[in-house]
Amino acid sequence: MGHLKMQMQTCLNPTEDEYKQCDAGYPNKTTIACMINGEIGAVLAVMRRNVRWGVHYMSDDDQSEHFLVQSLKTLRRQIFSWQNQWHTINPALYLQPFLDVIQSDETGAPITGVALSSVYKILTLDVIDQHTVNVGDTMHLVVDAVTSCRFEVTDPGSEEVVLMKILQVLLACVKGKASVMLSNQHICTIVNTSFRIVHQAGSKGELLQRIARYTMHELVRSIFSHLQNIDTTESAFINGSATLKQETSELNNEHALASRQLENGRLNSTHDAQPLSIGSATSTATDVTASLMDENTAIASSSNETDQYELQLMTEPYGVPCMVEIFHFLCSLLNVAEHMGVNPRSNTITFDEDVPLFALNLINSAIELGGSSFCRHPRLLSLIQDELFRNLMQFGLSMSPLVLSLVCSIVLNLYHHLRTELKLQLEAFFSCVILRLAQSKYGASYQQQEVVMEALVDFCRQKTFIVEMYANFDCDISCSNVFEDLANLLSKSAFPVNNPLSSIHVLALDGLIAVMQGMAERIGSRSLSSEQSPVNFEEYTPFWMERCDSFGDPNNWVPFVRQRKYIKRRLMIGADHFNRDVKKGLEFLQGTHLLPNKLDPQSVAYFLRYTAGLEKNLIGDFLGNHDEFCVQVLHEFARTFDFQDMTLATALRVFLETFRLPGESQKIHRVLEAFSERYYEQSPHILANKDAALVLSYSIILLNTDHHNVQVKKKMTEEDFIRNNRCINDGNDLPREFLSEIYHSICKNEIRTTPEPGFGFPEMTPSRWISLMHKSKKTAPFIVSDSRAYLDYDMFVLLSGPTIAAISVIFDNAENEEVCQTCMDGFLAIAKISAYYHLENVLDDLVVCLCKFITILDPFSVEDFVLAFGDDTKARIASETIFTIANRYGDYIRTGWKNILECILIFHKLGLLPTRLASDAADESQVTTETGLRRPNANSLSTHLQYITPKRSSGLISRFSQLLSLGAEEAQSIPTEEQLVAHQQATQAVHKCHIDNIFTESKFLQAESLMHLARALINAGAQHLIGSRISEDEDTSVFCLELLVAITLNNRDRVGLLWKGVYEHISNIVQSTVIPCALVERAIFGLLRICHRLLPYKENITDELLRSLQLVLKLDARVADAYYEQITQEVSRLVKANASHIRSQSGWRTISSLLSITARHLEASEVGFDALIFIMSDGAHLLPANYILCADVARQFAESRVGLVDRSIVALDLMANSVNCLEKWSINAKKAVKEEEVEKMLQDIGEMWFRLVQGLRKVCLDQREEVRNHALLSLQKCLTGAVGTHIPCELWLMCFDQVIFTVLDDLFEIAQAHSQKDYRNIEGTLVIAMTLLCKVFLQLLEELSQLEAFCKLWEGMLSRLEKCEKVKIRGRRSEKLQELVPELLKNTLLVMKSKGILVQSSGPGENSLWELTLLHMKNIVPALQSEVFPEQDSEQLLHQQIEPVESLGPDASISVPSNEKVGQDGAMIS
Repeated sequence: MGHLKMQMQTCLNPTEDEYKQCDAGYPNKTTIACMINGEIGAVLAVMRRNVRWGVHYMSDDDQSEHFLVQSLKTLRRQIFSWQNQWHTINPALYLQPFLDVIQSDETGAPITGVALSSVYKILTLDVIDQHTVNVGDTMHLVVDAVTSCRFEVTDPGSEEVVLMKILQVLLACVKGKASVMLSNQHICTIVNTSFRIVHQAGSKGELLQRIARYTMHELVRSIFSHLQNIDTTESAFINGSATLKQETSELNNEHALASRQLENGRLNSTHDAQPLSIGSATSTATDVTASLMDENTAIASSSNETDQYELQLMTEPYGVPCMVEIFHFLCSLLNVAEHMGVNPRSNTITFDEDVPLFALNLINSAIELGGSSFCRHPRLLSLIQDELFRNLMQFGLSMSPLVLSLVCSIVLNLYHHLRTELKLQLEAFFSCVILRLAQSKYGASYQQQEVVMEALVDFCRQKTFIVEMYANFDCDISCSNVFEDLANLLSKSAFPVNNPLSSIHVLALDGLIAVMQGMAERIGSRSLSSEQSPVNFEEYTPFWMERCDSFGDPNNWVPFVRQRKYIKRRLMIGADHFNRDVKKGLEFLQGTHLLPNKLDPQSVAYFLRYTAGLEKNLIGDFLGNHDEFCVQVLHEFARTFDFQDMTLATALRVFLETFRLPGESQKIHRVLEAFSERYYEQSPHILANKDAALVLSYSIILLNTDHHNVQVKKKMTEEDFIRNNRCINDGNDLPREFLSEIYHSICKNEIRTTPEPGFGFPEMTPSRWISLMHKSKKTAPFIVSDSRAYLDYDMFVLLSGPTIAAISVIFDNAENEEVCQTCMDGFLAIAKISAYYHLENVLDDLVVCLCKFITILDPFSVEDFVLAFGDDTKARIASETIFTIANRYGDYIRTGWKNILECILIFHKLGLLPTRLASDAADESQVTTETGLRRPNANSLSTHLQYITPKRSSGLISRFSQLLSLGAEEAQSIPTEEQLVAHQQATQAVHKCHIDNIFTESKFLQAESLMHLARALINAGAQHLIGSRISEDEDTSVFCLELLVAITLNNRDRVGLLWKGVYEHISNIVQSTVIPCALVERAIFGLLRICHRLLPYKENITDELLRSLQLVLKLDARVADAYYEQITQEVSRLVKANASHIRSQSGWRTISSLLSITARHLEASEVGFDALIFIMSDGAHLLPANYILCADVARQFAESRVGLVDRSIVALDLMANSVNCLEKWSINAKKAVKEEEVEKMLQDIGEMWFRLVQGLRKVCLDQREEVRNHALLSLQKCLTGAVGTHIPCELWLMCFDQVIFTVLDDLFEIAQAHSQKDYRNIEGTLVIAMTLLCKVFLQLLEELSQLEAFCKLWEGMLSRLEKCEKVKIRGRRSEKLQELVPELLKNTLLVMKSKGILVQSSGPGENSLWELTLLHMKNIVPALQSEVFPEQDSEQLLHQQIEPVESLGPDASISVPSNEKVGQDGAMIS
C-alpha cells in the first residue's frame, strides 16, 4: 500500500462525482472508504472466531450485539455515505471503534493486534495531517488509547506481536505529519510507554527486544531532530521551572494511572483477568531499573509540587519541555550504578552494561540531531554541562570497551557542537579519563587503552582541536596543559619498549601524524605574522588582571594567549622553586615581575590561588601561618572565592579543593575563620553571623572525618549531627532540613582534605566536580579557532622533538609497508612545517633520523649491499623521503647535509647513481670539452668500487653483463631472479630520489644552506688525506670534489660564499699529493674549469680566481709533469675565452707564470706559445698590466731550446712588435686631462720599454746564431722604433749602460772565451751589434749631446769600438770587424762634426770631448784624424766622406744600413 500525498487546499463540492479527486491531491474518498471497510472486516473476522463476540439471544427473544461489534458495524454503514472529503471529516469518527477495541480488556491479543494494525494503516495513509479537522484531539485519543491498551494473553507469541504493534503505532504518531499537534505530555507518555516495553521485553523474545530498542531510538531521533527548528523564545518559558513530572488530569485520568503503573493492568497482558507483574525479570540490573522508573525517573510521574503553569506547558504542542524531560530521563538512566551501590568500574560482570549502553546510544542520537541547538536552550544545556558530563566522567572509566567507546563518541559530538559551553568539562574529561586510561600505570586494561587511543586520534583529526586545546588550556593559567599532556601521551605511546609493534603504537602514530598534517595543511592560510613577538614584563603587572578585548578576533586573542602562556611558564617555574623553598619561589617571581618588588597580600594570594603545580600542603601551611603577612594573604585568598548561592557544604568543598587543610588546630582555626567570614559576607540568608558559619564548618569537618575514616567504627548519625549543632545560630537552631541536607551531602561525597598519593592525572571526585561546576561559571570563554595557523609555531616547537623520535622508532619497528609509508607522510609534514617556520635544527634532526635507515646497512660486500638495499622496503622508502625533503626544503637544512651526503656516497659506491651526476649538475650548455683530458676509467663521476682489483662499470646492467661474461673464465654464480629484482628495485628507488636535482638546483638554495652543503662535501672529500683506505677514500674524494665544483659553477652569482672553502680544499689536495692520481687531476682541472666559467661573470673576484691558479705552480714535479700538457690546454682556453676580462696585473702575473713554465715543457710548449701569440699578436690583448709579464714570457720562449728555432724567432718578433703598443699608449696618454696623469703614464710606458729591451738583451747572448742575431735586430727595432714613445734621456742613458754596452761586453767576452762550436759565427753577431750601437747613437745624438753625461756615454762608445777593433776570435783578429769599426767611427765623427758637437780644440784642456775622441781615434785608426779633420774646407770633406756611408745597406756585413743618410742638419735619420 503506497503513501498518498496530501496538500492543504479546499476540497471539491460534496455533490460532485465521488470518484474525482480534490485539487489538493488528497486520496479518493471511495478508495479510503474501501480501505477502512476492509480493516473493519478484518477486525470483525478475528472477533467472530470467539463466541464471546457472537449474537446473544435474550429471554424476550430480542437479539443484541456487543457494543464493540455494533460500533464497527455502524462505522461500516456510515463510511460510504459521507459526502465530504476525508480531511474535513473528524478522524475520531472512523478511528474511535478501533481505539475502543484496543482499550477493551475483554479482547484477546489477536483482536487487539489487528485493531492496532488498522490504526497504523490509517495513520500512514497520509489522510491525517496538521490541517485535518479536530486532528489534535484525535491524536490525543490515539496516544491515550494505545498507551492504555489492555488485552488477554492467549499465548506468549501473540503477546509479543501486540507489543510490537503498539510500538509501531506510537512511532507512526511521532513520525506522521500530524505529530506537531501532539502535546509535550503526550510525547513524554509515548517515550515512557516505549521504554516500559523495552524494559518488559527483557523477559521476552529477541525480536521484540530489538524492535523495542529500535523504536525507542527512532522516537528520540525524531523528537530531537525538531530541536533546530524550535524558536529560542519557547525555551524562555521553561527557564527556571522545576522538573516536569505530571500529566494533566484533565486529559485522561485513566491513562495517567496506566502510564504510572504498567504492571497493574494496562499495557500488559492479563491471564485469567490477573495482571502480569514485571517482577518476573530476574536480572538485578532490571529490578533496579524498574525501581528507578517507578520512583525517580518516570517521565510523567505525578508530583504535587508542580504548579499550574508547568501543567499548561505540558499541554501545549510539543517542544523543549518534553525534550528536557526526555533528556533528563536518559541521563538519570546512567545513575543506576549509584542506586545499585556498585562501582561500574569494579566488575563489568556483575554490572549489566546493557542499560548504560542503551541510554548512551539514545543520548548520542539526541546530541547528533540536536547539535549546536542545545546552546539556545539553557535547561537542556545545563543538563549536558552537569548531569550528563558527570555521568560521562563516571562511565568513561568503565571496564567495558563498549561503554567507553560510546562515551568517547558522545564527547566527540559534544566537542563538535557545544565546545564553547563545555570548556572545563572537556578539560576534566581529557585529564581524568583519556590521560588516565591511556596509561597502564593507572590499572587500565589493554582494551581500555586501545579504545581511548582511538578516541584521541579521532579528536586529533578534527582540524582545530589541537589549536583549541593549546589556546584554551595550555595558555590558561588556571587550567592544566592538556595539549602538552596529549602530545606527550601520543609520543610515549608510540614507543614499543621491548615489545613488538601493537595497535596502540600505530594508533599513537596516527594521532601524531594527524596533528602534524593538520599543521601542514594550515601553512599558507595565516593572516597573522608567524614571528612570535617576545613577551617581557619590564615592570610588575597583576597577571590575573590581564584581559582580552575580544575572544572572537584573532588579532586580539592570539597575542593574549601567547602572553598568558609566557606568564604560565614563568609561574610554573616559580611554583617549582616555591615547592622547594617558599622564599626562593616568591623571589623568583619578583625577579620576573610577576610579583611586585614589595610583596603585597593580594598578589601572593592570587599566585597561590591560580598557579597550577603548587604543593597543596605548602599552600595550607603558608595560609595557616600566624605571621601577620600570611594572615593577610589568607584573607585575600578567601576573597578570591565567590560563594554566592552555594550551600555551606558546597562552599567548603570548593574552598578546601585548592589546598590541604593543615594539621595544627590553630592553623585550622585561622583558615576556617577566614572561610566563614567570606561565606557569611556573601550568603547571610540562613546563618545569623560568621561565628555560626565557623562552628558549622568545624562540625562539617568533624562529620567528614567521622564518616569517611575507616578507623572510626561508630559513625555519627543524622540525629547526632543535628544535635551537635543546636543553638549555634546566635543562640537559635538552624533549620533541620538545612542540616539534614548538609549531613547527606557529606556522607555521600567525602571532602578530601589530603592530596591524592603520587603524581599524574587525578580522578574526578564528586567534590572536585562540584568545584569544577562553580569554576565554570567564571572561567574565560572558550576560544574557537579557524583553519589558520595562529599558534602552530608555538605548538610545533613543543611537539616536534618527541614526534620525530616516536615516528622514527615506529618506522624502525614496522613490518607493514603501509605503516612505513604513514611514517614517511608524517616526516614530510614535519619537514614542511619546519621549513615554513625556519626551524633548521628540527629539520636537521629529522634528516639524521631518516638517514640512519640507509647508513645502518653495512653488509660485507658491495653486491650484498645492493641486494640488501633492494630488498629493504624501509630503506627504499626512507631514501625517497630523505631526498624529497632535500629537494623541497633544502633551504633550511644545515648540518643535515652531512648525513644526506653519506647516503649519496653509499649510492655512489654501490654504482646506483647516474654516471655523470656531478657533471650534469653543472649547466650543460656551458660545460667545457674536458673529455680529452680525462683518463678512460677515471672520467666517470660515479666511479665505482672494485670487486677485487679492477674498477667496476657504472651501470647495473653492465655490471651484470660483466658478471655473466666472466662465467667462461672463472666460476661465478649467475644472479638469481630475486637478485635481479632487488637490483631493479634499488635502481628504481634511487631514480625516484632525483639526487641530481640537489646539485642542479643548488643555485636556488639559501646562502647558509648552500655553505653547509659545500662544507659537507669538503669534509667528506678530505677524509682521504688522513684516512688509511686510500683507494676507496680517493674515489669518494674525487666524487665529492666533482660535486663541489658543480655547485660552485651553478652558483657563480654567489661564488664569494663558496670560494674560500673550495680553494682551501683544492689547495690541500694539491699540496698534499706527491704522485699523480685522479684526485689531484680533478682538483687542478676543476679549479681551471671554475676560473674559465666564472671569469666572464665575476669581475670582482677575477684576481682571486686567477691567483688560485698559482696552485699549479706548487704541484710536485712528478705530478706537474704528468698533467702539464692538459693544464696548458686549459690555461690556453681560459686565456682565449677570458683575456678581455683579465685586467689586473696580479691576474696576468698568474697567467704569465703558467705560460712561462710551458716554455720549458716539451709537450706543453706549443699550446702555451699559441696562447702567448693570442695575447701579443698585433697587441690585441696587451695591456699596461700585462705588458712586462708577456714580454718576459716571450723572452723565455725565445730562450727556450725545447722547440724549434722558428718559435724563438716568432717570440722575438712578438717582443719587437709590441713596441707599437707602447707608441699607441704614449699617444693616448698625451690626451689625458691632468698633467700629472700624463707624466705618470709616460713614466710607466718608459719603464715597460726598458724592461722589454732588457729582455731582448738576454736573448742576444743565445748560443743559437739565428736567435742571437734576430734578437739583436729585434733590439735595434725596439730602440730605433721608440722615438715616438718619448723615452726620457735619462732612460736612454740607462739603456746604453745596461743594455747596449752590456750586450757588447758580453759578446766580446763570449768571442774570446768560447769556441766556435758553442757560439757559431759570433763574428757576424758582433757586426750586427756594433752597427746597432752606432745607429742608435746617431739617432739619439742631438738629445743625448745635451746631457752632462754625454761625455761619459761617448767615452763608453769609443771604448767599445776600440775593443771591437782589437778583439780576437779564435786567436786572431777579425778582418770584418777591422774594416767595420773604422767605417762606423768615421761616420759617427762626421755626423758629430756636422752637428757641431765635436769641435777641434786649439789647445789642451779646452775641449775634453775632443781630447777624448782624439785619444781613442789614435788607438783605433790613427790615420782617421787627418781624414776627418783635414785643413780643407769642412763641407767638401763632409760630402766626400758621407757617400760611402750612404752606400752601406742592411745586408752589408761591415757597413751601416743603406736606409740611413745625412739630413740637412747633418743628423742621421732613417
